[in-house]
Amino acid sequence: MSPPARHRVRHALVGAGARAEMFVRALALDHSDTAELVALADVNQARMDAHNRWLAELGHPPVPTYPAADFTAMLAKERVDVVLVTSVDVTHDEYVTAALRAGCDVVTEKPMTVDAPRCRRILDAVAETGRRVTVAFNYRYNPLHEQVRRLLADGAVGEIGSVHFEWLLDVRHGADYFRRWHRDKATSGGLLVHKASHHFDLVNWWLDARPVEVHAAGRLFFYGESGRRHGYARDYDRAHGSPAAADDPFALRLAEHPRLRELYLDAEAEDGYQRDRNVFAPGVTIEDDLAVLARYSTGATMTYHLTAYAPWEGYRVMVNGSRGRLELDVTESDHVSPAGAGALKGAALHGDEAAVEHGAARLTLRPFWAPPVDVPVDGWTRQGHGGADARMTRVLLGGEPDPLGRAATAYDGALALLTGLAANRSLDTGAPVRVADLLTLP
Repeated sequence: MSPPARHRVRHALVGAGARAEMFVRALALDHSDTAELVALADVNQARMDAHNRWLAELGHPPVPTYPAADFTAMLAKERVDVVLVTSVDVTHDEYVTAALRAGCDVVTEKPMTVDAPRCRRILDAVAETGRRVTVAFNYRYNPLHEQVRRLLADGAVGEIGSVHFEWLLDVRHGADYFRRWHRDKATSGGLLVHKASHHFDLVNWWLDARPVEVHAAGRLFFYGESGRRHGYARDYDRAHGSPAAADDPFALRLAEHPRLRELYLDAEAEDGYQRDRNVFAPGVTIEDDLAVLARYSTGATMTYHLTAYAPWEGYRVMVNGSRGRLELDVTESDHVSPAGAGALKGAALHGDEAAVEHGAARLTLRPFWAPPVDVPVDGWTRQGHGGADARMTRVLLGGEPDPLGRAATAYDGALALLTGLAANRSLDTGAPVRVADLLTLP
């Protein structure tokens, strides 16, 4: 007698933009024995149709599509177990809470949401339903970051006194946040919420601590209307069809990216969303140069800086402790090639980017009274967030064991969010902000 067929977890996805591709592909190919994609929901039918075409190219049958307004009905009709939320950040709480109350678990892209009231809605729904929310902080799964976690947990530097964390977005990747909906702080929370939540979550996880007080300073220095002062401005609103964008290295050429063309340019007629705004056009309400000082429940402090207009991309982390220092130095791309200037990070538009742009990573332990030690780390790669994306989907979709506790909970998502929200409040007031004054957590 043959064993009963294994139940595959039924997943539906809401938000069928580019952020959805990693999950759709992982469900269709890598984890089809444990999970299946059963439906898509979005405000734009053309984007869902594009994903179904790509599913067909992978040998996967098309899945039913639903207008976002029919999200709750979709969950019941398709008997959904887990919802994947990859929509615009400001809408996350709407879908997360509806899914929880429909009896589903949720995996949501970071940030979990964009403000304290929405965060409270999610936490209350988790407590009310007993369902699970997992925030897709994929950087927890980077082999380098896993090794940092192990070393710190094992006491390699003793009691942790301070962390310095510098993150550089190059002028290709950084510029992209100023072309699209992220340029509006009301929808993205700004880079301290949308982007830096990755980094704040890593520090919370590494230190096993929670933020207590945050002080921040920052400004829009490079993009937006500052571009005219620096000599980079061009007079156009969006790149497609604009002669003034032809020689602009900051212009995204959607027509040259087949997948982006399908998801956005060909879908514009439905919702009017333009993916290729001029990064120096008026209307930017987020900052591009940000400094943060945070104090944690353990007494440790963090100094953090995010630069969104750097010539190279990567980051440096230094952890100082009572027994030594741990240093992580990562170059994701050592420069932006001229051929790749108008592309997206990781998109080999002209086929030569991987050959000319180099990356490297080094993890060094510097104990007291001894020479420094280079710590070997297997599995790091320049692709997929250092190899983290594939490792994350193996845990979240494939059921791989997770002894390091990499799967971030709603509580973890709230802590990372609150660091960014406190920093944003500090930008407005010029004063330190106590995290507990924004939202009370258990």
